[in-house]
Amino acid sequence: MKKYKVGIVGAGGVTELHFVGYKDHPERIEVTALCDPNPEALHAKADKYGVAQRFTELNDFIQNSGVDAVVVCTPTSIRKEILFPIIEAGIPIFCEKPFSDTLAEAKEITEKAKQHGVPISINQNFRRHFPFELVKGIVAEDRIGKVTSILFTNLMFRQDAGWRLEESRHALSVMGIHWFDGFRLILGSEAKSVVAQNRSSSAIQCVGETDGTVQVVFENDAVVTYIQSFSSAIGRTEMIVIGEKGTIIAVDGKIHLYRPREKTPEQTWENNVSRETATFEGINHLFTSIETGVEAPNSSQDNLKTVSLLDAAYVSAEEQRIVHLI
Repeated sequence: MKKYKVGIVGAGGVTELHFVGYKDHPERIEVTALCDPNPEALHAKADKYGVAQRFTELNDFIQNSGVDAVVVCTPTSIRKEILFPIIEAGIPIFCEKPFSDTLAEAKEITEKAKQHGVPISINQNFRRHFPFELVKGIVAEDRIGKVTSILFTNLMFRQDAGWRLEESRHALSVMGIHWFDGFRLILGSEAKSVVAQNRSSSAIQCVGETDGTVQVVFENDAVVTYIQSFSSAIGRTEMIVIGEKGTIIAVDGKIHLYRPREKTPEQTWENNVSRETATFEGINHLFTSIETGVEAPNSSQDNLKTVSLLDAAYVSAEEQRIVHLI
């Protein structure tokens, strides 16, 4: 099994997921370089995790770090300007979500990577951290029959800080990108139309939306209704997957399977995959893709379909119309 030398670009809070997720796999990965234009943040993070190579300039990092792959943890507002030089240098990339806030930019980045033969994988770690993959397996076993609808609610009181406050796309970009990806995964289908309404609460300081309601119709005719709130005084994350033979409820780390007219679940599962563990699994998909030449399940090409849902929700809310994707 090959061991990869990895460099991380960006020394913000999200890098903790990567450092913690990678530390238990020294046979597969070693973080050997860190790059951030803020010297204080750079050295604090590098000191904490014992990273010797430290760079404040991206080009210096690219030319002199000698890494086998790059993890990009920068704000989405500068995503393209960070990714393009790395792609041009031919270095494989593991990129934080959202890959891009807009579909147009995501396509541009993916096409650039394709031209240079550079694989990019996206850290959609909620595929495993939230029980999307587990529920996908239950559905695939025909335990609930054909899925007709998914009802998803994600409520929290969340006041972000830093660069996110100035972004015009906020709550859906931060959390919806996970949920849209999970809906695709469970249904094994792509969206054909999206309609959304966004609102901004004075309870939260930010430029973008704090609350949104989205309805998505998929090619297999399943309908997803999704509610997101960053201004709720109560916290709750619940997914209800309704099938023709049964219903799955995922809440508080447990997944319950119910049959019609039954008050107690037929079966219950638990999902205990941490975000850190799922983050390592995500970069390992990239490594496996490099070794086999087979496209990773979390490739940028696949993630375009998730970003297209995110982008369509914003377009729908801004233009007050249904967005048709096919």
